[in-house]
Amino acid sequence: MYHLENQTAVVVGAASGIGKACAIRLAAEGAAVVCADLNFDGLLQTVDEIKDSGGTAKAVKVDLTSIDSINNLVSEAVASFGHIHILVNVAGVCQSKPLLDVTEKDWDFIVDINQKGTVFCLQKIAKQMVDQVPDSVKNAKKSTHCYGKIVLCSSISGRRGRELQVHYAASKAAIISITQSAALAFAPFGINVNAISPSVVKTPMWEKNVQEKSLAFNKDVLKETEDFINRIPLKRAGTVEEMANAVAFLCSKESDYITGQTLNVDGGFEMN
Repeated sequence: MYHLENQTAVVVGAASGIGKACAIRLAAEGAAVVCADLNFDGLLQTVDEIKDSGGTAKAVKVDLTSIDSINNLVSEAVASFGHIHILVNVAGVCQSKPLLDVTEKDWDFIVDINQKGTVFCLQKIAKQMVDQVPDSVKNAKKSTHCYGKIVLCSSISGRRGRELQVHYAASKAAIISITQSAALAFAPFGINVNAISPSVVKTPMWEKNVQEKSLAFNKDVLKETEDFINRIPLKRAGTVEEMANAVAFLCSKESDYITGQTLNVDGGFEMN
C-alpha cells in the first residue's frame, strides 16, 4: 500500500479505461478522488464504485478544450476537499489514418485534447499546487519536501513515428517533452512530474484504434491485434490495473526522487 490518506487526487479521464482504474486505485490507497471526464454518466459509475468500496470521490465534468471548464474543475476540487495534491491526466483521443488523408480538422481534434488540453490542465492544477507550497519554500525556490505529484500519459506511439498516426504520435511525443519541461519548472516547489507510456491495453480507445488500422490495411481486426501483441516480449496485452499500479507508485512517497521521467509500461515492447 502507498498510503495516500489525507491527499486529494484529480484524475482526468476517469470515466473508463486506464483513468477509471487509476481513480479506483488511488481511492483504495486512501486519497479523496475528484473524477473528471467529458463522459459524465461514466464518471458517476466510477464514483459509485469507489464509494461502494468505502472510498471518497466526486464527479466533475470537464472539457479539456475549454480553459473555463478546466478552471471550474480546479475550483470544484478545492471547494470540495480544500487542496489538490495529485493530478493524474490520462484523458486522450486516438485516430489512425494515412498521413496523406489527415485533415486540419483531424489534426486539431487530436492535438487540442492530447497536447493543448494536457498542458493547460497541468498548468491550472500546478498553479493550485504551487499556491499551497509554504512561502518560505517559494521564496527560496528550493524544497527538500514533496508538495505534489503530477502524472501524465504518453504512449509507445510517442516513442517513434507511426505511418498511420502522424497526429496522434506527435501529440504523445509532445507529452514526453511537456513532462520534462514541467518537471524542471516545478522542481523548485517540490512538485514532481512524470508520465507513463503504455503499449497495448484493451480499452475502448484501443479497440477503436485497431478497427481503424485494420480498415486502412484491409486486415482482419482480430489478426491485427494478435500480430501486435506477438511483437511484445511478454506476449500479452497490459491491463488497466497494471497501468494504475505504475501511476500509484509515481503518486506515492516512494517516487519522491523521480521526476521528468516517462516510464514505459509496455511489456518490453520498446526493446524491440
